[in-house]
This record gives sequence, structure tokens and C-alpha cells, in this order.
Amino acid sequence: MPDTTSRSLFERALRSIPGGVNSPVRAFRAVGGDPIFVQRAEGARLVGADGTAYIDYVGSWGPMILGHAHPDVVRAVQEAAVRGLSYGAPTELEVRFAERVKTLYPSIELLRCVSSGTEATMSAIRAARGFTKRDYIVKFEGCYHGHADHLLVKAGSGLATFGTPDSGGVPEGIAKTTLTLPFNDEGTLRALFTERGEHIAAVIVEPVVGNMGCVAPQPGFLESIIGVCRDHGAVSIFDEVMTGCRLAPGGAQEMFQLQPDMTTLGKIVGGGMPLAVYGGRSDIMSSISPLGSVYQAGTLSGNPVAVSAGLATLEHLVPALYDRLERLGQRLEDGLERAIAASGVTACVQRVGSMITVFFCDGPVRSWKDADRADRKRFAAFFGGMLRRGVYWPPAQFEAAFISGAHTEDDIDRTIEAAAQSLEALSDAD
Repeated sequence: MPDTTSRSLFERALRSIPGGVNSPVRAFRAVGGDPIFVQRAEGARLVGADGTAYIDYVGSWGPMILGHAHPDVVRAVQEAAVRGLSYGAPTELEVRFAERVKTLYPSIELLRCVSSGTEATMSAIRAARGFTKRDYIVKFEGCYHGHADHLLVKAGSGLATFGTPDSGGVPEGIAKTTLTLPFNDEGTLRALFTERGEHIAAVIVEPVVGNMGCVAPQPGFLESIIGVCRDHGAVSIFDEVMTGCRLAPGGAQEMFQLQPDMTTLGKIVGGGMPLAVYGGRSDIMSSISPLGSVYQAGTLSGNPVAVSAGLATLEHLVPALYDRLERLGQRLEDGLERAIAASGVTACVQRVGSMITVFFCDGPVRSWKDADRADRKRFAAFFGGMLRRGVYWPPAQFEAAFISGAHTEDDIDRTIEAAAQSLEALSDAD
């Protein structure tokens, strides 16, 4: 009988898949050790290849707001699958899905379905460039918007310096069309637009960052993005692939009562299936083919099985769910803070709704410069301690953890206990 432990599966994977994984963070390079291969998941638990169960705070990196294998979502997928897996033609399901998304996001007048968050952000930026007839875009340090060439860019040495590639395979010429600024720095944003506003097509931002850990916007920062874009004829894009339907049914823009020009959605709106959305003002979206000159297409866009999972998930996004998530989130935040204080370890907890991060540095963390001070080695030891105690925390310091509606108070309390023991071990090692 073949050996199917995580270690043996990883060794096999290394012979066929780069790094043994299909997405880099899964390789555990940031925390050491071998990745956990998953055989199944249900509710707030996932089960590794060796049969060990873990309380899961990764949740497939965000989509599983209802928990894994929610019966209604599974049923919707099964019913759709027996009618055919893909048609490459329009369906009523797509129309219903689009109408449902529009009720949740008043800023979205027209939308397109795609298959991934990367595809959504890439398409939104292309639409913004086509609409404005401008080339340059602005992003913020620490915000991740997928692996399109023009988004894998780090900041230059100053305000007037063009971006440089942050990944092999990204041409310098493409990187130079991306300008990178510090997150939460309204003054630098306004200065850039004063200098170059007539050349900027769009500003894209994670309204609450999850890809440098959970970092909230300072009061007025998001408003300044929308305002400077409006004043200079650029397009404001909220990348809500992570925060969409996570912080509220209408995402961060509902939470903060804001309306950007364009929005990208993913993860939760697909119910765990490959489905994402980009959309916004009708005049911008009318630049998309076949209405306009901006081309975007996809064989599996609006896939009936994926849309069915999304619709089933969206039906459960009711106030009681978000009340529960907030209660559980506050309970976890308070418990983690008590554990940190008792251990004497330098760390801080940051949370917005059901997104939460333990940073191994002093807080608050408001930007990538702040986050970059975090002690990666201590986080890796903390992660290992949590894993040994049955808690699957995100295997990277700069990734948010997610609470689901399937978590219980007992799950939260067991997680706090595991964290306290892991932090105490760190303190003893000093």
C-alpha cells in the first residue's frame, strides 16, 4: 500500500511540481518543515494526510466564511454538476449571480465573471487603462493584487522613481508603468498626483490589507484615494478579493460607506470554487468587449458549477453571521492579547472583523515598513507550536488568519490555550 503521509506526498510532489506546491506559500518555506497535505475538511476542521485534525484558520485563504463543505453549498454544486460542468455559453445562473452581486455592491453597475482574483485585478486595470487612455497605475507597498506582471512590482527609491520588478520574468518596461507608495500615507499619494496625475490611469488598493497581515486603513486614507482619482480623472479600484463579503456582505466599502469606481471580488463570492468578479461604473465597464475596445475573455468565465456555489454562499450572508464572526473575533483577539502579555513576548494583535494577525513586533502596524519589523523566526516558532497543538494558522507572518461561521467558542478557547502554550515556549527559549 503506498505511503500517503504528508512527508511522502511532498517528496512525490517535488518530482512533478515546482517546489512541490501549486502556490508558493503552501510550501512552508517561511516557517520551516514540511507542508500539511489535506485529505478532507468539514466545518472549522481540516484533516491532514495522516489523519490528524486541525482547527483551521486559513479557510482556503479566505473563501470559507461558512466553513468547509457547507451542506447547502455542496448540494448546489452537486445539482449543477449533473447538468453539465461547462457550456461556454450564457446561463440564467450568471444573470442571477450578477444581479445578486449588484445588490450587495451598489458601486457595481456592470460586472464580468472571471476565474481568479489575479484575472479580476488584471482585467480591472486593463479596463481602467483603456477607459482613461493612460498607462500608469499606483499600488501600495504590502498590498498584493495577484501575479500579473504589472502588479509584481516594488517601490523605487523615491517619489519620482519608477517601479522595478519584484519577480523574475517581469519585463522592466512593464514594471516602469507601476508606481508604488506607502500604505496609509495620504500625503505621499496627493504629492504623486500633483506631480503626475494626468498620466495615472488607476489606483488599486486592498481597503483592509490582508497580504502583509491584517492592516486597517487610517481614517481618511481610502477617501483620499477616491477623491484624488476623481479630481484627476483616474479610476479608483478597491481590490476586495479578500475583504469582499468578509467584513460585511458588501465588503469594506459597506463597512466604511464608500463607493470606488471599480471593485474586484473573489474567494467568498465563489464559495470556494474558481470564480471572481470585476466590475464598476457602467461607463468604465462599457469599454469592455463586445461593447468597447478592451478585450477580455475566458472559456470558464461564469462556469455554472462555480456560480452555483457562489449563489448558495451569498444566500447565507445574513446579519446573524457577521454578528457571530465579530463576537468570535473579539474573543480570539482578547485571548491572544492576554496570552502575549502573560508570556512577555514582543507581539501585537490586529483584527478587522473576522481577519486577524499576530505580528511579532510592537504595534500598531500601519504600513509595510511597520510590518517588516516583525520577527519572522519567532513567528515560525509560534506557527510550529500552534500546529503541534492542533491549530492550523497561516504559514506566513504576513498573511491574515480567518474566522468562519463554523468556528465555535470552544474552538476559539482551545486556540487561545494553544497560543498561550506556544508563546510561553518562546519566552522560555529566550
